[in-house]
Amino acid sequence: MLSNLTAQAPDKILMLIEEFKADTRQGKIDLGVGVYKDPQGVTPVMRAVKAAEHRIWETQTTKAYTGLAGEAEYRSALASMILSEVPADRLASVATVGGTGAIRQALELARLANADVRVFVSDPTWPNHLSIMKFMGLPFTQYRYFDAATRGVDFEGMKADIAQAAKGDIVLLHGCCHNPSGANLTLEQWSEVAGILDASGAIPLIDLAYQGFGDGLDADTEGTRLIAARLPEVLIAASCSKNFGIYRERTGLLMALAENTAARDLAQGSMAYLNRQNYSFPPDHGARIVSTILTDEALRADWAAELEEVRNTMLALRDQLATDLRDLSGSDRFDFIAHHRGMFSRLGATPEQVAALKTDAAIYMVSDSRLNIAGLNRDTVPILARAIIDAGI
Repeated sequence: MLSNLTAQAPDKILMLIEEFKADTRQGKIDLGVGVYKDPQGVTPVMRAVKAAEHRIWETQTTKAYTGLAGEAEYRSALASMILSEVPADRLASVATVGGTGAIRQALELARLANADVRVFVSDPTWPNHLSIMKFMGLPFTQYRYFDAATRGVDFEGMKADIAQAAKGDIVLLHGCCHNPSGANLTLEQWSEVAGILDASGAIPLIDLAYQGFGDGLDADTEGTRLIAARLPEVLIAASCSKNFGIYRERTGLLMALAENTAARDLAQGSMAYLNRQNYSFPPDHGARIVSTILTDEALRADWAAELEEVRNTMLALRDQLATDLRDLSGSDRFDFIAHHRGMFSRLGATPEQVAALKTDAAIYMVSDSRLNIAGLNRDTVPILARAIIDAGI
């Protein structure tokens, strides 16, 4: 049986990680992998996470299964953080294996409800969105999003394309800190998107992987909250990997906002059923860390303060890089870096220019020129800026 398997194409980002590890040059810079790193190049364990884990270790009396949907306290606390005012009569939710698991379960739920569902997804988007849909055999269409000339959002193109979605189709939206472009919708644009979806009956699936990394915990959910308030049905896939720094704990949440309590109950049962088919009971350790933090005033305040430090560090790096590039180029063509939000920006470089950065300067980024701002520090920003100019970007 095993000899009949077909070799799978390796993940490009994982390949880049291995290539970076094998590079023996001093001063090499990794801007490819999508994790936050502090100025020392470490992905730290947050203070509140350490404290919560210690409390769990001291007080937990069992490792028995949690429920199919996950612990209620975790689901309620995270939903409140995301939506602020949770419409309990409309909300169904399940804990998932990371944000990726939430996306997969959302797509499974959509297909369970509509065998002919199509998915509209931004161009570009997180590559694993496309990989999952291809593996599932779901038909998808990419809508215009990133304008390579302005390095901003092609909003007119986006509106025209998502207007083609029909009732029951899914339109996948990035809640904040768009991956890979870094270019976000304004609140006014979110409102226009809501109007288009309301008119067509297409259902938004919001991927919220970076809450707190852009403009702040509440500001980063303004678009999501607007959509949730305006539309009768909404799916939200949330991740705790980045904002709580618990990447390896695989902690996510899928929320479904329904039109009424009957539809909510159907969604809740179906989502629990899908958990059972995929992995039965969701992992609990990361979820318990999150609920411990969010339900304790002191821990929550310390976590929010450290998250704000992370956000401001990335903003400072963006400003520094944009300023250095403005000085070196004598133009403002790189100012978009300061306007983008989150860990990523897309430079608009060609694959050949990206390859030159790797060959000539030991600077690693994804071939589409997505760079991870959090992979920089104050000392490496000038090195990157000079290399970008030398590469003719």
